[in-house]
Amino acid sequence: MKPSLIAPTRRAALLGGAVLGLFGIAPRAFAAANAEQAFAGSPFRKLTDADWKKRLPPAAYGVLRHEDTEQPFSSPLLNEHRKGTFACLGCGLPLFKSDWKFDSHTGWPSYYMAIPGALGMKSDFKILEERTEYHCARCLGHQGHLFNDGPKPTGLRYCDNGVALKFIPA
Repeated sequence: MKPSLIAPTRRAALLGGAVLGLFGIAPRAFAAANAEQAFAGSPFRKLTDADWKKRLPPAAYGVLRHEDTEQPFSSPLLNEHRKGTFACLGCGLPLFKSDWKFDSHTGWPSYYMAIPGALGMKSDFKILEERTEYHCARCLGHQGHLFNDGPKPTGLRYCDNGVALKFIPA
């Protein structure tokens, strides 16, 4: 039986996944989907918008629940250089280690790596150009955007809204 164009062969699917993996696309997308699945039963996912509005400061509410962006250079976390962990302000899930933070000169706290399983991803077209938006895998709170212009060893820049984070000293 000949494979059709609609139902590709297993070999074609594996080859396509391998090609995407070479560009760093597939592994991140699959990891993000698995991260979201791991927290599917989280009580934070059951909170209403009104519940979130009561729990969060206004600026954090706008970013975490409505994908706002804080003003550049406004976050106190830009100058946070102690050892510790940066966690989601909405639910407390650890997202980044302080060792992974770097000064991107963009005005937002930036990290070259995230804690495995902590983030979900989706495409964002708000500025008419595709970007990768990332959010907390547990509460689905918007954190920021992922770019491919970061330092070694990953070449990634997780550009975060500081109002969506809390710092937990080591």
